[in-house]
Amino acid sequence: MSLTGQLTNVLDSTQRLIELCATLQEENKLLKRENNALQSNADAGKSKISELEEKLKALKLARSLEGIPVAQIASDEKTLDIKQKISDFVREIDKCIVLLKK
Repeated sequence: MSLTGQLTNVLDSTQRLIELCATLQEENKLLKRENNALQSNADAGKSKISELEEKLKALKLARSLEGIPVAQIASDEKTLDIKQKISDFVREIDKCIVLLKK
């Protein structure tokens, strides 16, 4: 094979490598975007799980308070006050979670 032929082969190979590199770089960009989207979804899922766990705790607490006989609590009014405070706490927690997501 002549020197010209070898040089042509090297140039052709170089051109193919450049094209392959550009293709791989584009694929890499797409994969990074997909990875970021999946990471965001995973973070949102974790946040939702935490939020639901907090609500579950509050619900369990409210249910346990409902199980206390009224005779043990000074009055029905006090029970309603406790439930209202729990609801207020849950709302505050929800607001904090929303602020943390931003």
